Amino acid sequence: MFDIEKIVRPNILKLKPYSSARHEFEGRSGIFLDANENPYGIHNRYPDPTQIEVRKLISKKKNIAIENICLGNGSDEIIDLAVRIFCEPQKDKVIICPPTYGMYEVVAAINDVEVIHIPLLNGFQPDVSKIFATEAKMLFLCSPNNPTGNCLNGIEQIIQNFKGIVFVDEAYIDFCKEKSLIQLIHTYPNLIISQTFSKAYGLAGIRIGAAFANTKIIDLFYKIKPPYNINELSQNQLIKSLSDYKIFEENLENILVQKTRLIAALKDVEMVKCIYPSDANFILLEVIDADDLYQFLLTHNVIIRNRNSVIPNCIRITIGNAYEITQLINAIKLYR
Repeated sequence: MFDIEKIVRPNILKLKPYSSARHEFEGRSGIFLDANENPYGIHNRYPDPTQIEVRKLISKKKNIAIENICLGNGSDEIIDLAVRIFCEPQKDKVIICPPTYGMYEVVAAINDVEVIHIPLLNGFQPDVSKIFATEAKMLFLCSPNNPTGNCLNGIEQIIQNFKGIVFVDEAYIDFCKEKSLIQLIHTYPNLIISQTFSKAYGLAGIRIGAAFANTKIIDLFYKIKPPYNINELSQNQLIKSLSDYKIFEENLENILVQKTRLIAALKDVEMVKCIYPSDANFILLEVIDADDLYQFLLTHNVIIRNRNSVIPNCIRITIGNAYEITQLINAIKLYR
């Protein structure tokens, strides 16, 4: 039986969380003289520290109880909170499976937690046998994976057998035909799912990510997160976006159309050696000379991501709008 208290850092279990003025009184009206706020101004009041209205909408969209949701200042804060909850500095270890999202390793390093690298196998799939043979407090999996773009196979088997916390990053899940694993949080007490509103919702500028997990883990997130980590303007913008699902669906469809168009155009380009399968809003290409192509596109004011240092001679291209993809295709046609 998985016991969450046995893997949480002891000091976190003992921690008495900070109680802000808005934690102690959650009403929306009254004469507020409790939080040392300025009585004048448009945004003079502290925002809701529990983001209850936003979480209600997310709960409805995801079919997940409010108690199983915690919001962060982008998914990066969710990653950082998870490491700080479970990993003792200079003692515990986390596993990452490169090539993958670079912030897992950066956050671990900031928190002085050792990183074990178990590279993805051919086809960019997890090396399950090595993962099971390795002792670590946490395992990070990104599916669809960044920068490769593919969904990972066998994740539920890994969750079932891994002795620590499995953190599944679903930042790109909305672009994918595969279903989210979000409902598995009710089955597996060691599972954390993270999602973001930066990608499919087009809200990278407001910095909101979400953690989904059982209530024991979510309670720990609330125990250590900053009280006002999501500002009022961001909360209001997300409420507005979640309330207009038609725009979300139209933009998502347009991105997928442009993705198909770009892939079709690149199939006839001689310097493209491989177009890797993608379940995300980007594609990974192997080309003859990634560094040279990157510099060439810069001269045409087209900025892509050079991933040559991570995967030899590979570039990552985000799917833009019709005009942006046209400019990219025209520039690539000029490349020799």
